Amino acid sequence: MTETAEYDRETLVGVLETSRSWGFLGPGDVEAHIDHAIGYVDLIPSNSRVLDLGSGGGVPGLVLAVTRRDCRFTLLDTNVRRCTFLRTAMEDLELTTRVDVAEGRAEDLARDPHLRHSFDVVVARSFGAPAVLAECAVGFLNQSGSIVVSEPPERSANRWDVDGLATLGLEPGRMVVREHSSLQQLKAVSLCSEKYPRRNGVPSRKPLF
Repeated sequence: MTETAEYDRETLVGVLETSRSWGFLGPGDVEAHIDHAIGYVDLIPSNSRVLDLGSGGGVPGLVLAVTRRDCRFTLLDTNVRRCTFLRTAMEDLELTTRVDVAEGRAEDLARDPHLRHSFDVVVARSFGAPAVLAECAVGFLNQSGSIVVSEPPERSANRWDVDGLATLGLEPGRMVVREHSSLQQLKAVSLCSEKYPRRNGVPSRKPLF
């Protein structure tokens, strides 16, 4: 198990309570959101560069950033208000030297030369359907990278189509089930084709699988 750093949980809870007051964090106790996010820790290698895809109210990205001080994080979101919140939260949690915010669509930012194929791990919690998430995430991964995605309680056995993943240079990895979370790892076996992701909105309108 990867060791997590000590952190000020009270400050983190306060930041996430603010996120909820802004309408960025879903229902349930904030402590439960933190416990769920910590489940990702063991699927993030040491000294990784990590992208939180659709960071929203900062879960899991902010939680992972305070617990994994060996890693660098980019929090990606399309919404201006959420990105404003995330930048303020970074300051409150003293994360500005290791965390930045990328504002924009994943389909566009995955073609930014500073971001494309630049990450060891992409984490996601509630980004979208499997095909959409995989296509929007894969352009950020380096050749040995992985995607770690939270699975719903009632998951379908064929949720991750092996042939569809292979089109993107991915294959299923570990499935980790814990008290507070169920997480699926998708491993890169090669860099994805330059045609992925397709232009804005196409992954959701015409999913690959």
